[in-house]
Parts: sequence; structure tokens; C-alpha cells
Amino acid sequence: MKLVIVAAIAENNVIGNKGKLPWHLHSDLRHFRALTLDKPVIMGRKTYQSIGKPLDRRTNIVITRDKKFAPQGVVTAPNFKAALAIAEKDAQRRGTDEIMVIGGHAVFAEAMPHAERLEITHVHARPEGDAFFPPIDIKHWREEKREVRDAGRGDDAGFTVATYLRR
Repeated sequence: MKLVIVAAIAENNVIGNKGKLPWHLHSDLRHFRALTLDKPVIMGRKTYQSIGKPLDRRTNIVITRDKKFAPQGVVTAPNFKAALAIAEKDAQRRGTDEIMVIGGHAVFAEAMPHAERLEITHVHARPEGDAFFPPIDIKHWREEKREVRDAGRGDDAGFTVATYLRR
């Protein structure tokens, strides 16, 4: 089973500000959907709340210590290890060998040592933020693919889509 981290990161490592993405990238949302569709996705409660609803055609596994948090269409787990166990069973049921981790900071930090691949959108901007992506250590990761994209319709900035594989 492959653990894949999917994130959009600004040039200053910002991934969020006050519970929201600090940019709008319509083009990258299509890319994100294509990467995660029909796979289990693991996220923290704040990330789920920033999205505001379950992502369709994906098993939404939300890590939370709040036992009363139980939105319809979501599976909750008390910690990353439990979320991973749920995701592995779901991935097998779906016939996929990938589990996608989609945020936020604490979940990315916990998943990073276990991930095999990073699917990173490097946003060409330096917004204010209060949530940051853990550093990508080139001793552990090698860039496999990179595609620079100009800002399109509905995009606040240009961006680069990069795939990193564990060394």
C-alpha cells in the first residue's frame, strides 16, 4: 500500500491561513481531484472543516479527538494510526494501492516518514499564513517530475506541479 501526500505549498511553505487556503487555484483543484478520486483520503478535522463537506467518490477519513464530531459521509479516527488502518481496508475494497493524505500540518508531519510519494503543487506566491508544510528534505526525496503552469482562469497565481519519490 502506497502512502501519498498531496499538498499545495506557497514559496514560504504556507499551506493555510485562519482555516482556509490563502489562494484559489481552480486549475489545481482539477489536478487534486484527478489524483485523489476513488481513493481513501486522510485529513485532520480542521482541513475537513475548511473543505466543508465530504469529497465525492472518496472515503473521507477525518482524524479527530472529538468523539462528538461525526458529519454524515465521513469516517472518523482518533489518531493517524487508526486512520491508516481504516484507509488500508478501504483501499483494498476499492482495488487501489494508494492512500492519499491531504492535510493539515500535523497530519502531514505524521505521515511524512511513512510516505512513498509527494504530489506537491508549488504555488508561486508568498501569502500570510499560520499553517506550514514540513520541509521536504532532499536527502530523503528526489524530484521525479515537474510541470510549470501559468495562472489560468480562476487562478490567483501560477504554480508548479511536482512529484517527489522517496530515495
